[in-house]
Amino acid sequence: MTIIAGFSSSRQGTAPLHLAARIARWTGETVVAAAVVEQPWPAKDDPIDREYLRYVTAEASRALDGVVAGLPGDLDIPTVVHRSTSIPTGLIELVAAHDATLVVVGSSSSGLLGRVALGSVTERLVHTAAVPVAIAPRGYPPVPGPIRRLTAAYGGEADVNGLIAATAEMAARWPVTWRIVSFTVRPVSRFGGAIEQSTEDLVVRQWTRRTTDDIARQLDAVRARIPVPDVDVEIGSGTDWRAAVEAVSWEPDDMLVLGSGAAGPAAHVFLGSAASKILRHAPVPVMIVPRHTPAT
Repeated sequence: MTIIAGFSSSRQGTAPLHLAARIARWTGETVVAAAVVEQPWPAKDDPIDREYLRYVTAEASRALDGVVAGLPGDLDIPTVVHRSTSIPTGLIELVAAHDATLVVVGSSSSGLLGRVALGSVTERLVHTAAVPVAIAPRGYPPVPGPIRRLTAAYGGEADVNGLIAATAEMAARWPVTWRIVSFTVRPVSRFGGAIEQSTEDLVVRQWTRRTTDDIARQLDAVRARIPVPDVDVEIGSGTDWRAAVEAVSWEPDDMLVLGSGAAGPAAHVFLGSAASKILRHAPVPVMIVPRHTPAT
């Protein structure tokens, strides 16, 4: 099986390749480093345009080969330069051509270092891809070890699409630990007045109990089909989404897994509103998975 790692020849960012290599050490899959060169459609029969396209393609190939040559030598990473009408379309075409199970991309160059930020390419990709999409934080460095823990962000519309089952199957296949975290934003005011602390605490406790009960029921349903490794369940609570995400501990070997929203098309990645807010504050790589289909 194959992982497609998207490379931007204009920015020459290595973060997606670093993340793809870490995932491959975990899954044993092959990484294909890919650069997509945009070409006009319909194609123009113009010798100047053809020459320019050849030049851009050669430069992309040179840049990609140079970056791959500088990666740790424990993985054999082939390269491919693909022409397409757009970068997201080209990556999706490469996924189909290589029967890939995952596509890995980087964050927007306008995002904060160490955080995940969607740009125009990733925004479109996470709403159209039929395979999971992993996003490396901006500036993600080379790390020799694999991903060691998956954190499933439970809550909201994504639960309808089987996030716990999808993450359980990944955790059962590969040597990782697993936890489930549900994030909640605590209210700070209502109708212009502060909520009594005791009332707020009661609401959060009731929500926590309901959520953990829901998680337990879903875990029981998954355990009826497949062996489920031990799982920790945690609650991240804060007065805003950033505080809620930072309320739980994060390690350098973590990956956050988000489910597709219920509004998205079947068998495609679709980032819901709650997942978008969590993603912005994640200090680790993020994987967004399509609607879950049980493994056979």
